[in-house]
Amino acid sequence: MDDKFLAQADEALTGWSDPVSRLRAALEKDEFALYCQPIRALSGPAGFPMAEALVRLREEESSLLPPGEFLPVFEHYRMMPLLDRWVVRNVLKRLKQGSKVPRFSINLSAQTLADAPFPAAVAAELKAAGLAAGCVLFELDELDVLAKPHDTARFVAEIKKIGCGVMIDGFGRRSVSFAPLQTLRIDFIKVDGSIIRKILKSESADNKLRAVVRVAAAIGMEVIAECVEEQDVLMRVKALGVGYAQGFGIYQPRPIDSVAS
Repeated sequence: MDDKFLAQADEALTGWSDPVSRLRAALEKDEFALYCQPIRALSGPAGFPMAEALVRLREEESSLLPPGEFLPVFEHYRMMPLLDRWVVRNVLKRLKQGSKVPRFSINLSAQTLADAPFPAAVAAELKAAGLAAGCVLFELDELDVLAKPHDTARFVAEIKKIGCGVMIDGFGRRSVSFAPLQTLRIDFIKVDGSIIRKILKSESADNKLRAVVRVAAAIGMEVIAECVEEQDVLMRVKALGVGYAQGFGIYQPRPIDSVAS
């Protein structure tokens, strides 16, 4: 963890004399709020077949802290698996109540990727909620996948055995390579915004996305374009054969109840 990044987070959490106790109390008292951002299907029936689950922390006077102001503290104290389990439990709780969006993706930290008991905990939560495993996808950052190949392979094998889906986020952030993914049975790849934002102005970005779509189709992966903020960009990624899109130009993050209800 970058010391400057941690210092910024600690500054944002003024008044937290004991960050570990504060975060544990927030988990125990459900002081987090779930938001989500729907992902739009670009072919077939119109609508939002899935949404990415996001988390905020409630502070004094009902204000909400964005993740950039508290996740670094969770990471520094190696508490991310606790937060990720909270998100899983509460996403399933929302799905059990009924949801217009039938499937949610949940971001996992590198710490949780290496947490061996996590898949079994997911299976137990699904059983307790009485939900099919396919209602959740787990979103792994490409950099974590590349940095932790053994943890990734174990996690994906175990979570797929349960029946959950797997998505790779930030794909192509540095270079486009499917080699590390071919044996993992990934369901979705989310193409990084650094490519999508340039798609109308950069021939290189356009060619890169074309290649991603072509290879993904050949090996059975669906493609999501992230950070879609303009209608022209949406039309371009659709024309290139991208199956799904997400971004502020489609749907801004909102409280999960306002989307699911």
